[in-house]
Amino acid sequence: MDSEMFAKLPPTRLFFRCAIPEIVTAVFGALYSVVDGLFVGRFLGEDALAAINLIMPVIMITEAISNMIATGASVQMSILLGEKDREMASRVFSFSVKFILAFSFVLSALGFFFAKQFITLIAPGATESALALGTDYLKIYALFGPLIPVYFAIDNYLRVCGKQKLSMIIGIASQLLNVILDFILIAVLDMGIKAAAVASCVSIVLGSIVMLSLFLGKRMDVYYTGKNISVTRFLRILANGSSELFSNIAVSVMSIVMNLFLLKYGGTTAVAAFSILMYVDSIIGMICFGMCDALQPAISYCYGSGLIERMKYIFKRVIAASVITSVVSFLFMLLAGPGVAKIFVQPGDTNLANMSVTAIKLFSFSYLVGWIDMCFSSYFTALERPGRSLVVSFFGTLFFPIAFLYILTPIMGLNGVWLMPTVSAIASGILTLTLVASLKIKA
Repeated sequence: MDSEMFAKLPPTRLFFRCAIPEIVTAVFGALYSVVDGLFVGRFLGEDALAAINLIMPVIMITEAISNMIATGASVQMSILLGEKDREMASRVFSFSVKFILAFSFVLSALGFFFAKQFITLIAPGATESALALGTDYLKIYALFGPLIPVYFAIDNYLRVCGKQKLSMIIGIASQLLNVILDFILIAVLDMGIKAAAVASCVSIVLGSIVMLSLFLGKRMDVYYTGKNISVTRFLRILANGSSELFSNIAVSVMSIVMNLFLLKYGGTTAVAAFSILMYVDSIIGMICFGMCDALQPAISYCYGSGLIERMKYIFKRVIAASVITSVVSFLFMLLAGPGVAKIFVQPGDTNLANMSVTAIKLFSFSYLVGWIDMCFSSYFTALERPGRSLVVSFFGTLFFPIAFLYILTPIMGLNGVWLMPTVSAIASGILTLTLVASLKIKA
């Protein structure tokens, strides 16, 4: 089986074998997101850019449950494959796919019929134009919704099966298709914000169909089976994916909270500046996440096989690479980020351009410590330590960020919003390292 490479390849070679395809996919994914933002910002304007940022929390919440199942199932599958139990790993895989498809269908129906109510609820103070554009975007997204969350789950499952390169090829192809559709529908045909939604959804749905078909028969390490799993195992999947669920919900909640603070201290322009910040951040911020996520199957597999020392050697390489990447990311954001940000702004909009530059410079310091939570939360999840991972998620993605927003903004105004991620990451990093110090692993 291809997953046996997790136990056989030398740790350094295994790191690059897993990490490089994931990093390439992450970079292309970030570039596609940037290009998507460029088309929206340059051709549709500030309100459209703000509308997509306002609607993202709703989309992220709809994917939170499926991400929980995908994460919990991926860890279970890797551990079971490490234990040489291919049949049970396949049962976990099949159940998770069915669950995600069914749940996504229900959430998509709710999103379509209650799009305007959702946006109005989470974005008080937004302009009527931004609300209308956001409603149009969400309705299109909901129409394709059932096959969107499963795309990201199946991508995880391909990597569990040792198919990192195949995952990368499908990911890049999907992202390139999105860029091509953006150009045709937005720049050439001038079809507006609905076109941005259609371009994203069509590319993801086609990728989902391709990946789902790969598991037909028994060509992969796991395969479709009609057998279900026990309630106990399902609860273990839920528990181990709980931190992922909480992180997704917390990020969505924080996006809503951030929008409220941004609207209060800077209006719709601040929301648009935050969108630009996130586009620039996505170029480099996902690289560290990609490395941690890429090695999670290997860590879980070695843990299931009882190869504890090998597992630790692999994780040390993840830490070293994350530190190097974070320092380079900080320098890039500080020095080159402002120049990159200006290409998202329509000519003459100096207010948005200046605000975006300030946001990027202050935000860049968060990279120096933000890697700590990312690395160790993934490590806890891979080892089936959901309690520790959940604590890291709660404090790192919700408690500390909200607390420091309320502490910093009365003193610093809008700059307090831009500095919050750095202060929050420092506090959360200290807590995470305390949890690491008390972790005991038995072979």
